[in-house]
Amino acid sequence: MSVARSFASWPDATLSAAFRPLNWNDKMSRIGRLPITVPSGVDVAVGATEVAVKGPLGTLKQPMSAAVKVRRDGDKVLLEASNASNQADAMTGTLRALLANMVQGVTKGFEKKLTLTGVGYRAQAQGDKLNLSLGFSHPVVHQMPKGVKVETPTQTEIVVKGIDKQQVGQVAAEIRAYRPPEPYKGKGVRYADEVVILKETKKK
Repeated sequence: MSVARSFASWPDATLSAAFRPLNWNDKMSRIGRLPITVPSGVDVAVGATEVAVKGPLGTLKQPMSAAVKVRRDGDKVLLEASNASNQADAMTGTLRALLANMVQGVTKGFEKKLTLTGVGYRAQAQGDKLNLSLGFSHPVVHQMPKGVKVETPTQTEIVVKGIDKQQVGQVAAEIRAYRPPEPYKGKGVRYADEVVILKETKKK
């Protein structure tokens, strides 16, 4: 069968789809093309250089990228790559994830839990400071940045809260870094959901 005859046997819809011009939005990040639902009580303002999200818990701002177009459509926020480059495609997905986290942050907030493992290890929250006893010859005092709160339900539990997911994660990582879990007994500061694989002690 000739190529011409094989094409002639195709349905018109299939033939049209096979030879239509490629639209770069067809290859856009699958995450980036998902709309963001804006809940009641949240305001999303799209400016020329940044997007501001305001909700019951506070306000967050995110700089815009020239590679991504952002627009508000009713209770949805839509993102679109401004060109067909791989950079624009990747940035669309990244910016979509950041904006979705901002919407969640100003409505529900984020939290990161840590636990202390070790004899005499304890934590105590005092206002915007976290006091830690981690086996050093001196106590450790960690100052909370603006927008982040810390609670200690027990002496071995730490809860870091805030509306900025990246900031909450950064503060939790800094606290863990004071005494990361050691590999033989697991003593130290770990995330509540962290699994520490212990090494077998050397036998004499």
